[in-house]
Amino acid sequence: MFPDDKKLSKMVKIAIAPDKFKGSLTGLEFCKAVEKGLRKHADNLEIVNLPLADGGDGTVEVLKYYLDGELISVPVNDPLGREVTASYLYSEGKRTAFIEMAEASGIRLLSDEEANPLLTSTYGTGELINDALDRGVEHIILGIGGSATNDAGLGMARALGYRLLDNDMRELKGMGKDLMDLDSIDTRQVNRKIKEVRFDVACDVDNPLYGPDGAAYVYAPQKGANSEMVEDLDFGLFTFYEVVNLEFGIDLKNVKGAGAAGGLGAGCMVFLNAKLNSGIELIKQEAQFNDKIKDADWIITGEGKLDSQTFSGKVIRGIMDSITYQKIALFCGQVDLNEEELKQLKIDHLSQISSYAKDVNDSIQNSEKYLEKAAEEFASILRIN
Repeated sequence: MFPDDKKLSKMVKIAIAPDKFKGSLTGLEFCKAVEKGLRKHADNLEIVNLPLADGGDGTVEVLKYYLDGELISVPVNDPLGREVTASYLYSEGKRTAFIEMAEASGIRLLSDEEANPLLTSTYGTGELINDALDRGVEHIILGIGGSATNDAGLGMARALGYRLLDNDMRELKGMGKDLMDLDSIDTRQVNRKIKEVRFDVACDVDNPLYGPDGAAYVYAPQKGANSEMVEDLDFGLFTFYEVVNLEFGIDLKNVKGAGAAGGLGAGCMVFLNAKLNSGIELIKQEAQFNDKIKDADWIITGEGKLDSQTFSGKVIRGIMDSITYQKIALFCGQVDLNEEELKQLKIDHLSQISSYAKDVNDSIQNSEKYLEKAAEEFASILRIN
């Protein structure tokens, strides 16, 4: 099937820089499978593996690949208040913590029947932050993808010492439904170490806090909300906006990313004085990505599903923003873009892994094998050209 001659006319440098294949492969597993396939049919290759993430699930694992850090495990509350063990990455040398909110407050911690953003909370994420603060960190990067919550960070705030009060001065627990009753926020018992730390939020969406494009209407249905719940949650987010504007003088109305993770983007700005960043740009910075691809001939990237979200803050978009002369090869599980959208990506090679499989389940279960096969075919093209 492939040419026997494995020699290329010159050394070719390839950077393999994927996102994860959600539910199938990590970014590093993607790198290993592709490298294995490439080396079967091309010898003269310099390969650098640069797995990436956008601030969502898997970000801590990617950062651990690049940094000298250890995973710290902490007992925390899950989105429904049950004890679970969550981990975050701690670099003592950099005095930095990388916290993935999905570890404590992610949708993956709940069954379909349990998902209900009126009842879920980011309290466990606040507990992880407290633990990092107690270790004396100076910088916290918080990835806020994959949430089960729509509480605008009220739960996180409560864990950090903020008191959330209704108009009768009764304390609220910080669930999604409490947004509607929020009347004031007491800061007198807040963990003072927050002021000593720089917070960066890795955010992969630019939705506003409330309204038709806001957190509730766009994302709450994916977290178990019906249409009535969505309306209540959106009203609650607007209430949060009004309280914050009145008490802190912060206008969240048109802030891009404020609606990320059920409004946690906004909550991080208010309660942590955090800066919202593109998740992929933060990870690229930690990976020294732009320096490492300077002399690459090809960049191989990919994700589980290539769709319209690819254009807004995702890994592939971030790579496109960094390239100069390098050619791009995309290896994706599924492609859900029309021809015009594919033209906009300006890619040089595209492989759809599902085209090798019998069906979707086969594609997911054997994605490593099919990815390796796609890399073999790409290597043979390299040799011929």
